Amino acid sequence: MPILGIDYGKCVNCGICLRICPTNFVEDKNQDKILFEDPKRRCSLDGHCIAVCPEDAILHKNMGQCVSFEGVDKPETFVSYDSLYKLLRAHRSIRHYKKEKVPTDLLQKVCDAMQYAPTGGNMRSEYYSILSDGKQIKTLSDAVQKELLSYPAWRDMYEDDFTCAAKVYKSPIFHDAPHVVFVFSGLNIDIEVSDIAILITYGRLAAQSLGLGTCWNGWTSEAMALNPKLKELAGVRGSKVGVFTLGYPDVTYYRVPPRAFKTVKGLT
Repeated sequence: MPILGIDYGKCVNCGICLRICPTNFVEDKNQDKILFEDPKRRCSLDGHCIAVCPEDAILHKNMGQCVSFEGVDKPETFVSYDSLYKLLRAHRSIRHYKKEKVPTDLLQKVCDAMQYAPTGGNMRSEYYSILSDGKQIKTLSDAVQKELLSYPAWRDMYEDDFTCAAKVYKSPIFHDAPHVVFVFSGLNIDIEVSDIAILITYGRLAAQSLGLGTCWNGWTSEAMALNPKLKELAGVRGSKVGVFTLGYPDVTYYRVPPRAFKTVKGLT
């Protein structure tokens, strides 16, 4: 079990771990201390007990690196709402990329950001893969397009779009992006669709902060759902797959496009 117990040399019996996780921490009034029970009940391994302990008294192993830094207790001090709001409003789906490859260290930073995104029940069942070979990207683009056009409903919606895009791009499905990122999971449950979407959103915003552009690629996810054999072309597996393109933008936006705001129920 990754959570091993409590270091009573550090513990001051504040009870915060008990409040944050009453499933596996219990109060022993006879000994006047908090105990960590052998978790026959499920532990989500979210590490919250470790993060909230002011004395760093929770013993653990094989859970990855646990770090602290100035301001971690008040994340609102990092970025103001106004600055974050501008970042979100300036975020665009990029469909024109430079040919330049993104350095490995920046790709790693995007993936690192995704792995800190929350998932339902802290299941963290997702895996990541990046396709960067132009020929492989072209092969997958052709296969996805062929698959979608084989269904009348998709053909009616996108055949004209694909025809026009082929005049501009070698790999129309991916807009000639130098990298295609896949997030996939073997769990065939609905919440995985939401989890993957959250992870990709983390990755896309992280990419934007690094001067990179991205675009969600629902075409590929849909084609892989229709024909699972397409996953082999991307080297991915599992039941649920999310996809986005990534690279240096070859287009500049000078203003935020207009958006009609919706009425929010419950605001008074």
